Amino acid sequence: MSELSLRALAMSGEVNEGDDLAAFLLEALARAGLSLEPGDVVVVTSKVVAKSEGRVVDFDGSEESKQRLIEGESVRVLRRRGTLLITETSHGFINANAGVDLSNTRPGTAVLLPKDPDRSARRLRAELKRRCGVEVAILVTDTFGRAWRNGVTDVAIGSAGLTAILDLRGTSDANGRLLEATEVAVADEVAAAANLVLHKAAGTPFALIRGLDPSFFGEGSIVGDVVRAPHGDLFR
Repeated sequence: MSELSLRALAMSGEVNEGDDLAAFLLEALARAGLSLEPGDVVVVTSKVVAKSEGRVVDFDGSEESKQRLIEGESVRVLRRRGTLLITETSHGFINANAGVDLSNTRPGTAVLLPKDPDRSARRLRAELKRRCGVEVAILVTDTFGRAWRNGVTDVAIGSAGLTAILDLRGTSDANGRLLEATEVAVADEVAAAANLVLHKAAGTPFALIRGLDPSFFGEGSIVGDVVRAPHGDLFR
């Protein structure tokens, strides 16, 4: 891979429960003069997935209500600092406030993470293949903070058609040295790259990525492949 293109796709209108995300995406592509091609990766933000799946709840703006929402979406609270909670969700994600999102949503509401983002990605991928006859990969992304580093970045929380982890263990580096521990988080790297064009206030919930190495495509699961199991986690 020597060249990669990333294109944000603007969406018209607001996504509501039951809406057809595939139709929104295809309309955005048509408006940009594009169509899907084999080997494309479509990145879709978790917020529009969650809205289409009815994961929008009432929120009265109070701190008490916010804490109830967060705790309801958590299986464990790992740390508390003031109003900030670091939690473990039912998916196994470790993130701030269980992913409960109060931005870019109607007043008096909050958006929760999709129940099963991997399944959401698989459904969208299958629907696009049915309508367009083209195999593409789908990533569902969300913004996470990172332990030991300032700033946030987008990561993949759902995947279909893309290898979530590229396992290079047992291969050799450029000097012939055996790689013993290298596992590349391909899905997260693609998600972070897409976030460079998906500006938070621009109404662009989709990105189209072209030029990804064919070896990166395959079956994978974020929850199954990327989320570290507790027995392998040195910090929990």
